[in-house]
Amino acid sequence: MLGNLQSELREHLDRDETLLWTGKPKSGIIFRTADIFMIPFSVLWCGFAIFWVIMASQGGGIFALFGVPFVIVGLIFVFGRFIIDSKQRENTVYGLTENRILIKSGVFSKNIKSLNIRTLSDIELSEKGNGTGTISIGPKNPFMVWGSGMNWWPGMKMNPQLELIPNARKVYNQIIEIQNKK
Repeated sequence: MLGNLQSELREHLDRDETLLWTGKPKSGIIFRTADIFMIPFSVLWCGFAIFWVIMASQGGGIFALFGVPFVIVGLIFVFGRFIIDSKQRENTVYGLTENRILIKSGVFSKNIKSLNIRTLSDIELSEKGNGTGTISIGPKNPFMVWGSGMNWWPGMKMNPQLELIPNARKVYNQIIEIQNKK
């Protein structure tokens, strides 16, 4: 497993760079704090959209077709967002070198993000009791709390993060140690 993660990132390393740590986010369906709001909202949205389409189709004409995009968005909010988020995390690999943090991700295409450790600011660790946690990089946008797990949705670009990694404190301490080695 470790060798596979390293091989995915090796092609993105500079000649003199070595990987100090590699990891992946937790896999599977994840429920987040934002779901306390998003689940009821998405069920209401989808339910109303389906109700509207049914009522409009009983009236005849083509008005029911106007509701179809709202039903599709509703179904994505109710079910699809969990599947896409899971697939996104499944395709994500993190790497830490003596100079950079690498984040390789993507569902429909592969993206690689390279962050110079020495120029990073606002590094935050959120940790659970079992040691799993998320390291967020950059200033936090308070409105993006509700978009957690929906980074794939158009316009929902969050700050880079090492999300749901095991032994998050150890990785966080490694990053801080590298930053202090100026």
